[in-house]
Amino acid sequence: MEIKISREKFLKSISRVQSITERKTNMPILSNVLLTAVGTNLIISATDLELQFQETISTETIREGSLTISGRKLFEILKECKNETFHIQAKENNWVFISDGTAQFDLASLTADEFPSFIEPEEVTTIDVEGKIISEMISKTSYAVTLEEAGFKLSGVFTETTEVNGNHFFKMVATDGHRLSLIEKSIPDVELLNLNNGVMIPKKGLSELNKLASEGGVVQIGFKDKNCVIKKDAVILVIRLLETKFPDYRAIIPDTAKSSIKLKRSSLLESMRRMLILSNERYRAVKITLDEGFLELVSTNPDIGEAQEKIPVEYREERLEMGFNPRYFVETLQSMESEDILLGFIDNSKPCTLKGESDLGFLGLIMPMRL
Repeated sequence: MEIKISREKFLKSISRVQSITERKTNMPILSNVLLTAVGTNLIISATDLELQFQETISTETIREGSLTISGRKLFEILKECKNETFHIQAKENNWVFISDGTAQFDLASLTADEFPSFIEPEEVTTIDVEGKIISEMISKTSYAVTLEEAGFKLSGVFTETTEVNGNHFFKMVATDGHRLSLIEKSIPDVELLNLNNGVMIPKKGLSELNKLASEGGVVQIGFKDKNCVIKKDAVILVIRLLETKFPDYRAIIPDTAKSSIKLKRSSLLESMRRMLILSNERYRAVKITLDEGFLELVSTNPDIGEAQEKIPVEYREERLEMGFNPRYFVETLQSMESEDILLGFIDNSKPCTLKGESDLGFLGLIMPMRL
């Protein structure tokens, strides 16, 4: 294989696969990208066996063929060499020559025959979704996915379609057992995805989808054969779904809040960040006291000291004292956009809910802690 290619579009494509190519793996080929020159196109492929990425860009093909090369080293070369045109040529014994006309590199590689085949499910029904909508839904749920290795059932975002009064919604839900985030959006033709039973999309796959979606424009999304298929422009992303059953999240969502207060999102976010200053793995609870005219936050760490802060609120009901992890508030509030938010409480054993007028379809839920 031998090609000449524009640095700008090549660098953009190779940068997209940096978090897909495996750096520490028992299969060295997974740290490589596969380059295939066919006609006037270069097909760039990367996989970690759970994610498959493929993008087609235009090139000047001197000789058709395939080669693999370290995804990380190729990215570093393209980033540091500033000339506009790159010359890439396969040499004998799986060596690859790369030059921008000034610098040149000879890199050891692996045969293209070792690279896993790209398998795209056939006849997938897809719908068009605005990238900014998908990006918002991912940003408002993925932070709540569990990071614990033992929490496989919760290690992705539960995705389903629902119908309410004849209106169809695309819904994403994530939880780590201590907090939950949920968002639903009305999207045209979403019922065609046939997700009534729901699927689990792994967090890493959603991260890659979010990168594409955040670029703007329309994203095509579909589901088939335990895969999520994403298409955008010349990019195809295939995400293997998790084979696990998500818990019944509806059972823990309160029907109504007994007490509800309105306050500035920025004010509560800044206060919770200050409460985090004294927290550690052992002492990580903030005591929230809701009393007439104010919401009080107290963070206590016997090894360091105590932090205390009051926020004026309109509240005239009975006194409530509850304990929560302030980090959960910070992460939820950071994902929201509303200037004013509503906090809902029932009692000190029930979850706190967070909503905002500018965060349509979103619900944040945080379980209390024992003080």
